[in-house]
Amino acid sequence: MEMIPKEFFITSGKAISPVSELNAFDLALKRAGIDQCNLVPVSSILPSNCKERRRKAIPPGTITYAVIARMDGNEGSTIGAGIAWAWEKEKRFGMVVEAHGYMDSKSLHEALEWKLTEMAKARGVEIQGISYRTEVLRVPMDHYGCVLAALVFCPLRRALV
Repeated sequence: MEMIPKEFFITSGKAISPVSELNAFDLALKRAGIDQCNLVPVSSILPSNCKERRRKAIPPGTITYAVIARMDGNEGSTIGAGIAWAWEKEKRFGMVVEAHGYMDSKSLHEALEWKLTEMAKARGVEIQGISYRTEVLRVPMDHYGCVLAALVFCPLRRALV
């Protein structure tokens, strides 16, 4: 069965928790609006006719494909995660990259641009108009932190038989 997404949206979130990294991650997912999804990580290609849209509510428990950048951290650390996406010049397809680490916003943007440029070079294509979504957080003392950014493919609807 062919599964070619028709729409995607971009989202991100960041959170802290005094309990655990897992709880910080769960809160970051909630802030991103994708906490009720069963997320499946996928790689980095946008189909030609896939349209960006505003964030969409997805029914709880839905298997949801996404390109996800995530970084966890402990007290005192600065953490960052982000994604960048761009279309090939002829709009035959798009490319998505992710970056994460102990980085600030400037470092994230540089890493994302380098990765996307290298990806286009490897495919022998030119890209147009890079878009970015990043989150950065300085984790406070006695807490855990999580930042994430995601390109989420909207679930396909199945026809009723």
